[in-house]
Amino acid sequence: MLKNITLGQYFPGDSLIHRLDPRTKLLATIALIAIVFVSKGFCGFLLIAAFILACAASTGIHLKFLIKGLKPIFFIIVFTFVLNLFFQTGGEELVHIWIIRITDEGLRMASFMAVRLILLVVSSQLLTLTTSPISLTDGLETLFRPLQVIHFPAHEIAMMMSIALRFIPTLMDEADKIMKAQKARGANFETGSVVARAKAMVPLLVPLFVGAFRRAEELALAMDARCYRGGAGRTRMKQLKYQTIDLLAALAIAALLAAVILLNRFGPF
Repeated sequence: MLKNITLGQYFPGDSLIHRLDPRTKLLATIALIAIVFVSKGFCGFLLIAAFILACAASTGIHLKFLIKGLKPIFFIIVFTFVLNLFFQTGGEELVHIWIIRITDEGLRMASFMAVRLILLVVSSQLLTLTTSPISLTDGLETLFRPLQVIHFPAHEIAMMMSIALRFIPTLMDEADKIMKAQKARGANFETGSVVARAKAMVPLLVPLFVGAFRRAEELALAMDARCYRGGAGRTRMKQLKYQTIDLLAALAIAALLAAVILLNRFGPF
């Protein structure tokens, strides 16, 4: 399962999505998440899914890879589905066994919430998959810059967020290696009670935390050796500039929002 975590991974490319300004991609991701919440029907979700798949296809990212990124949250999706299925009581009754009662409205709401959660995760994946950590840091810092008036540490917060995203795949890879090493020594992470599985995770978590602190110390020493002193006086090799494709991306997001609003009012479902 650890290999299925795609958050923080970056796939280099030269597609239109890759060439977008990181600020555009950050704002577009936030807007896309808002559009997912604005949608009130499955027609809107179908349109959003088509938009996301079209963006992914243009970048060369396969659908299988996006689905792979959903596996770590599969339990959350199932739990959300079941929770809404059994606790939504309105509508026509479909199944009634003892205290279990399933209605058509409960089934609709459960499916609706599960699809919404999937779209939120997939839309967020496109940001990290098509934006390098350096570009993401520069974009976040630029967007946070107006907050410097109230002494908000824009550069430091952006740097911490990008480093955290960058090291997620590294830590997951290290956790996978530690887990395989522990299994080779007879550790069992997959069977037994919940308490037994929790105890079995201790030999995994301890070396993982030790390795994480070691990497953090090495990174701090490397940054200090390069005379890193925060955002004061820092220059960039590449300056961020909005281009025509950024305007087109903004228009595409606006058109998607308008279409979803129209579907909310006139869509069949």
